Amino acid sequence: MLIGLVRNPIVLRAQLLSKRFGGRLACHDVSLEIASGEIIAIVGESGSGKTTLLSCLGGHLRPDAGIVEIQDKDNRLHPIWSLQEEQRVGLLRSQVGFIHQRPQDGLQANISAGANIIEPLALAGLRKFSQMRCIAKEWLEQVEIHPGRVDDLPGSFSGGMQQRLQIARVLVKRPRLLLMDEPTGGLDVSVQARILDLLRRLVCDLPVAVVLVTHDLGVARMLADRLYVLKSGTIVEHGLADQVLDDPHHPYTQLLVSSVLRA
Repeated sequence: MLIGLVRNPIVLRAQLLSKRFGGRLACHDVSLEIASGEIIAIVGESGSGKTTLLSCLGGHLRPDAGIVEIQDKDNRLHPIWSLQEEQRVGLLRSQVGFIHQRPQDGLQANISAGANIIEPLALAGLRKFSQMRCIAKEWLEQVEIHPGRVDDLPGSFSGGMQQRLQIARVLVKRPRLLLMDEPTGGLDVSVQARILDLLRRLVCDLPVAVVLVTHDLGVARMLADRLYVLKSGTIVEHGLADQVLDDPHHPYTQLLVSSVLRA
């Protein structure tokens, strides 16, 4: 079942998604949708199927069953796994951004910070060097990195700065859909808070639809409008984030929330 009605255009719709690895069911009959300017969080313990589901939604992993539809630049939804390969790659490249838990997985280590930011625009056809450099510096400022570091390699940045650089690289092309896999995992608490504040501001400014995968209920509460709780590949509870976290109904959700309270 999908939650409620939304006024903004639907950017992503998934219906009855299932994926199996051998004898293990990674996700089963998952349905959800998200509108422009909205943030949903998919939460659950390790092994619950969160990353598999995100990979199916983002076109990285073909589901065994179900439909994933993503909006194009003309606000039309397309079933991505029914498209020709060239069409699917073009739609995903232009409309979907992916932020990895390890920023190194989303950055090119052998090119400068500025080149990392403008590479997606260069692939889309931007060729004017002076314009590229201005855009790179503007986005460094957007993610709170001094523009004077435009020529530095990513390896010279701290972990938190690398994550902010990855965010700039992903958002510079202004995707309609942003997928985030544990974006603050492994970072110090103070660094996490800074990145979460940054993400919330940028998502509001763009706007963009966001699917966040996390095991951290604090992160989900801070960022998400709605929450989906995943257990053994199945959605066991969903609703407004604050309502689910303050008054969980399913025993598994209750266990997750009580575990946080005891920590």
